[in-house]
Amino acid sequence: MPESEPVPRSTAAAPADLARALYRALADGDRETLDGLLHPEFEGRIADGMPLGTGGDYDGPDAMRRDFWKVIGQHFEARAEPAEIHEVDDGRLLVTGHYTGRARGSGTSLRASFAHLLTVADNRIRRLVQFTDTRRWSDALADGAAATEPSGRRELSVVAYDVSDGVATVRLNRPDAGNALDRAMAEDLAEVATRCAEDERVRAVLLCASGATFSYGGDVALFAATPHGELGAALRRMIDSYHLALQRFTDLDAPVVAAVRGAAAGGALGLVHCADVVVAAQDSKFALGYGTLGLSSDGGNTWFLPRLVGLRRAQQLLLQQRTLSAPEALEWGLVTEVVPAEDVEPDAIAIARQLATGPTRAFGAVRRLLRDSMSTPLDEQLAAEQRSIVEAAATSDAAEGIASFAAKRHPRFRGQ
Repeated sequence: MPESEPVPRSTAAAPADLARALYRALADGDRETLDGLLHPEFEGRIADGMPLGTGGDYDGPDAMRRDFWKVIGQHFEARAEPAEIHEVDDGRLLVTGHYTGRARGSGTSLRASFAHLLTVADNRIRRLVQFTDTRRWSDALADGAAATEPSGRRELSVVAYDVSDGVATVRLNRPDAGNALDRAMAEDLAEVATRCAEDERVRAVLLCASGATFSYGGDVALFAATPHGELGAALRRMIDSYHLALQRFTDLDAPVVAAVRGAAAGGALGLVHCADVVVAAQDSKFALGYGTLGLSSDGGNTWFLPRLVGLRRAQQLLLQQRTLSAPEALEWGLVTEVVPAEDVEPDAIAIARQLATGPTRAFGAVRRLLRDSMSTPLDEQLAAEQRSIVEAAATSDAAEGIASFAAKRHPRFRGQ
């Protein structure tokens, strides 16, 4: 593909020229030019209703690339074709045109009109607000989903995936390598997390692993075999997919249960963190170990750990390389319960099945409220609780729950 012409940074470009360069870079997949065009404090606002849960706000160019453009690119071959660019009264640019292309897999065509409001600051794109016909996107994707079974979206290699009785079982499947995380596993996890988000049958998720250990974290043997000058780029590619998977698992309405045997270490702890219930074997161990490798942290550890165990204990784990036994992990609040190793999966499966019979959408609201509570002022949290319970009250599960309570019988929730 031809490369887009980079915008010179030594002289100020006309805002319309910056806009045209943006669309060329996106169409060509020109990461270098895109990096030069986006402001370090870039903000994206994507239309609510966009498929794959991509509607919403994105803070920073990395979030926009990783969580929106990349996700859309995985499911669509599409490009934004601007037709007109106008400067509006407040100095922003109004760009109108069409998205054209097709959904991957089925080949269902896509043509959706768009309007973008672009804000330019310091000779870069500072903000992009998208308006588009989201139904055309969803219809194209739905047609593709109808034409292919879930397993046909992308063949899995080192993660096993199955949905039964409302429970999606996600099993790490590199037992000979201690289920260490490599690029294939990261991409498989991103794929299955997306399947969980798209599949209405999924009402609970079980994260588990083949073999004696949950995961040793990053594949250090692979890192050692990678030329030093290429390691950073290799890590970036792997972590892009892995962090997308963690975000997807965290954002699900369906509750997540993790079953941990052996070791859960390094970035693999991210899978433990995004679970709502963690069942651990009595002899399991939990550690980070980045410092011994001369690395910092990934897998959401620096976000989840202070919230789960407190700042001082998080510092101890990350800076002093503390290893926790299962009883210590239970005391610190890292796991929910500790059981004999042979009981880990049976107990975790039983919990997942029980959660799968619950009010899934209400559970999703609770997951989001709890996640946001640590950084939300009380007045905003109270308002969010009010919005969530009003929305939950409109669901069929709420009607069933109230009716069954009045009739003194067990509710039969459908996750709707």
